[in-house]
Amino acid sequence: MKEFNQYINGKFVKSTSVEMTEVLNPCTEEVLALIPGGSVADADKAMEAAQTAQYAWKSLTAIERARYLHKMAAVIRENRFFLAETLAKEQAKVIGLAQVEIDVTADYFDYNAGWARRIEGEIIQSDRKKEHIFLHKAPIGVAVGICPWNFPFFVMARKVAPSLVTGNTCVIKPSCIAPNTIMEFAKLIENIGLAAGVLNFVCGSGTVVGNALTRSPKAGIISLTGSVFAGQKIMEAAAQNITKVSLELGGKAPAIVCADANMELAVNAVVSSRIIFSGQVCNCAERVYVEDSIFDEFMEKVAKKMTEVKVEDAFSTNNPDMSSMVSKDQLEKVAEMVEFAKKEGAEVIVGGGRSINFDKGYFYQPTLLTNIKQDMQIMQEEVFGPVLPVMKFSTLDEAISLANDSEFGLTSSIFSENFNKVMYACDQLEFGETYINREHFEAIQGFHAGWKKSGLGGADGKHGMEEYLQTKVIYAQYR
Repeated sequence: MKEFNQYINGKFVKSTSVEMTEVLNPCTEEVLALIPGGSVADADKAMEAAQTAQYAWKSLTAIERARYLHKMAAVIRENRFFLAETLAKEQAKVIGLAQVEIDVTADYFDYNAGWARRIEGEIIQSDRKKEHIFLHKAPIGVAVGICPWNFPFFVMARKVAPSLVTGNTCVIKPSCIAPNTIMEFAKLIENIGLAAGVLNFVCGSGTVVGNALTRSPKAGIISLTGSVFAGQKIMEAAAQNITKVSLELGGKAPAIVCADANMELAVNAVVSSRIIFSGQVCNCAERVYVEDSIFDEFMEKVAKKMTEVKVEDAFSTNNPDMSSMVSKDQLEKVAEMVEFAKKEGAEVIVGGGRSINFDKGYFYQPTLLTNIKQDMQIMQEEVFGPVLPVMKFSTLDEAISLANDSEFGLTSSIFSENFNKVMYACDQLEFGETYINREHFEAIQGFHAGWKKSGLGGADGKHGMEEYLQTKVIYAQYR
């Protein structure tokens, strides 16, 4: 069993807390590793190290900083199988999807390194003669990144890569549920020549370490990927120092399936979007609205598809579609929500309970629900599990109204072969992303950002990088 230390100021150091947290394999419930419980002192040391290192780091040219991102990408590719296995073990992500996450993370470091020569300011016309107005882009300082357990490695890169290339230093807090891959990465980059303090990793609970990091006056920006509740706590903490926040929070993504949709495409995309990583993905379809004239046919095909979903150990050689839930708490939450939906009148077509095929692990059956009403909890609150509630609609405006009836606004989708219809829906849907005739999954060059309670700011692409920059305007009068 492995035991990790904190990575602060370029060294692995013992936590000042004697408490350790167990990291479990969700498929087998075996203990994989111990991580530090973490302390306020650990967080303060990491923030001090990052602040001290930031001046020298920002003084490098952007292209010099980018070379370290390329080195990180290279290290990931050299250890891609090891990292994928580590990821699959700690969070029950099927090995194929785990490998995709590792490989895309390497691409993400390279992609952000490519922005080094594209960070641009502006020259603004002055009202005065003999004056130039220059708008410069500058780093914010120390970036604090709070990572989730569902895509821990990729989201770590989402926070590290743009912050470093723009001249910020960084302190990352991994999830206590899935920290191993990130901490192994910290070991792998020890020898790439990165200056001490530029990148720090501190394990610990949100209530102790997370709170200390986000309340620190040394933080220039706090980036969180997590729940609405966690986002609210971050905003409260950040308010003390008026620290900038970038938040990707929950989702309750609707998928609208029109009568003129390609049925097979819609069925495959919706089911794939719901079962990826056992439904524990914030941007994937959480509720489906199907036009009444094709409802029965759609449900028949989705039921067949959900029944055929292979649920096995993440390392199974049978190429399973999904595996265990990430934790006992997550399993119990999903089970409770389905039971409550049944009490509210929902009908279970497929699944509807914990899997009985496993002696250990947190497995839940792919579940399809009908006889759904819009005001049910299962249609309003994020499930974060392989559960698909489906409702009928009569008109497109009705479907759009139902889709928008949510406190969340992360992603959405529509399936139709009618161009005018899909473009109208894209204009009306109140979500940061809309997918047309495809599954819910974003691109690294796009911009992943939620509306309403799904977040503030965003990640990826040019606009994600600019989250880590602030502006300075210089008025240059000459004679």
